[in-house]
Amino acid sequence: MNFNSTFLLRMAIAIILLVHSVPGMFNGGINAFGNLYLDAIGFAPFGLCLAWLIKLSHVAAAVCLIFERYVKWAVLITIAILIAGIALIHWHEGWFVVGGGRNGVEFNFLLIIALLTIQFPTGWAKKE
Repeated sequence: MNFNSTFLLRMAIAIILLVHSVPGMFNGGINAFGNLYLDAIGFAPFGLCLAWLIKLSHVAAAVCLIFERYVKWAVLITIAILIAGIALIHWHEGWFVVGGGRNGVEFNFLLIIALLTIQFPTGWAKKE
């Protein structure tokens, strides 16, 4: 495990991804998300499979972030899923997750920026 400048951010996002995914594997949340939501918005009959792939990718990304292995792939895939979540679920709810609204895009936006910070810890500028 590398205790570099992104260590705390990697650990925080790994925890968020795990807490967002693992309970649903045991309490029926993934089944509900796949069968009741994804199938209903047009992914039938693949909603349940897609829901499991999303949640398993979150777990895999968390492990990659913790051990700092395959981080580029973990970040890329997770950002793609977060953008899809914004487009399919959160966008029509507005910006706020709580307070000024419910279930909006702000949390996904923050996660995307945090993942980009992990991916590019020194920014995009070329070093000379």
